[in-house]
Amino acid sequence: MNTVMYFFKVTGGLVGLLVETVYWCKSAFTNSDKVLQQLVVIGYQTLPVGALIALFSGGVLALQAGPALAQFGVEENVGGLVGLSIVKEIGPVMAAILVAGRVGSAMTAEISSMSVYEEIDALKTMDINPVRYLVMPRFIATVIALPILVIYMDVIGWFGGALVSAVNPEVKLSIDIYYNNLAQFVDFTAVVNGLVKAMIFGVIISIVCCYVGLKTSGGPREIGRSVTKAVVLSFVLVLVFDYYVTRVLLFLNLD
Repeated sequence: MNTVMYFFKVTGGLVGLLVETVYWCKSAFTNSDKVLQQLVVIGYQTLPVGALIALFSGGVLALQAGPALAQFGVEENVGGLVGLSIVKEIGPVMAAILVAGRVGSAMTAEISSMSVYEEIDALKTMDINPVRYLVMPRFIATVIALPILVIYMDVIGWFGGALVSAVNPEVKLSIDIYYNNLAQFVDFTAVVNGLVKAMIFGVIISIVCCYVGLKTSGGPREIGRSVTKAVVLSFVLVLVFDYYVTRVLLFLNLD
């Protein structure tokens, strides 16, 4: 019973924080400096790691799929397989996990520290709403940065697959054929579906990490526990929502 009550308490808290954050998005332009600062942290500083992950993810896909398709004489379809796999699933999910692990943990640690050392109470004393001041800029920045990061990782992942397909002696597929096949399978709808998932994942990561940070209490040891809790919960919710969003898109014939 306690577990069920805790589940509903956390769920209600997350939904309540989301609603309040969306409400305070009306102040985004007056807090544009904070949003831009978070965009730099979430987006720009994540690009090198994102490029490395995407390059090798695309390469591994081509390395495994190429020889399997070559056995049936359809190795020219490597481009379409790699392209669709990255744009629909691997790109959004890997980008979300990267942002949750790299940025979400820092987000939780920062807000948790402010909660533990009573800086949140100080903001309230100065009549500064913590959600408007702390959560809203991170929310907007994550929702904007994650889809852009997904597009960036998609392109590099496609290149990684093309490179491996060209040098793999079992496939020896030219880059022109690879990209022509990719263009046949990857359409605008597939790209939009990946970006929709990325936006939803951005909402999940920012709200979960900020909520856990705001609810942290106790001593410095609780900061580490909150970071672990926020990152694990973000990972789980990203994978769960990935399944259900995919089901909805299939139901709507958009996937």
